[in-house]
Amino acid sequence: MPVPKPQPKSIRSHIKSFCFMILGAFLAAFSIETFLIPNDVIDGGMIGLAMILGKLWGGPWMMIGTLLFNLPFVIIAYRTVGKSLVIQMVISLILFVLFLGQIKNWHLFEELAMLEVVVIGGIILGIGVGLIIRAGGCLDGTEILGILVSKKYSLSVGQTVLACNVIIFSLSGIAFQDWHPPLQSFMTFMVAIKVMDTVIVGLEETKAVTVISGKSKAIAQAIIHELGLGLTVIHGRGGYSGGDLEILYIIAERLQLSEVKEICFREDPGAFVAVENLHEVANGQRRPLMKTKKRIFNNIA
Repeated sequence: MPVPKPQPKSIRSHIKSFCFMILGAFLAAFSIETFLIPNDVIDGGMIGLAMILGKLWGGPWMMIGTLLFNLPFVIIAYRTVGKSLVIQMVISLILFVLFLGQIKNWHLFEELAMLEVVVIGGIILGIGVGLIIRAGGCLDGTEILGILVSKKYSLSVGQTVLACNVIIFSLSGIAFQDWHPPLQSFMTFMVAIKVMDTVIVGLEETKAVTVISGKSKAIAQAIIHELGLGLTVIHGRGGYSGGDLEILYIIAERLQLSEVKEICFREDPGAFVAVENLHEVANGQRRPLMKTKKRIFNNIA
């Protein structure tokens, strides 16, 4: 069977994703500059490190640090995850940094209670980051690191991100010479992560996607060759029609979910797509998940 050529997204889809990224980058920057920074609360991940840098050196160092700290992960993502995510990630970071510069001198809220900072700031930040991820982008390199670690070790993306953030929050306590900001930062992070997951529609990083379509072969080939994901073809029968059909079962990371759905509806606008949360994905031989999936699929094929 000939390998299908990747088809570009529609203009409407590009515009929708770009609007999500603009709004998400603005909300994330707004929360950080208006709620978090004035109260010595930091975000997690590479942006949190950049906030510490801005606190120590002042000036534009937070914006510079955001780009510099994420640059290695952009390169890693380009080599391992895919070009599409890299492009979306770069656009998201540039928009975020631009909004940081514009919002820097806004003084909309003064003397907020810490509960307001943690809850409202965390909610706005979670909505912003969630919109960016839903659009197929990414604001923080620790998500990329989490995907790579989960492929080699029995750790989920969430566990890796949490471990990184515990270290970063501890560094903020050393930088600020006060351990209240790290605790407040951790609470803000927990609020943001829950809101972010709600925006993305799901609570876990790994998703199980079931696809029922009359064009299952075209969808399967596109997902394998465009995203590099393995999948399983299940032979089924329609309950109403009684006809034979092929059901696709796909395991994808949260950052890849939007692209999986895009391909399904591109190949077949009438496809039935069901997405479920997976609490754990493991195999008895403890081999890297992606390698195992590819090996199993090759054996089936």
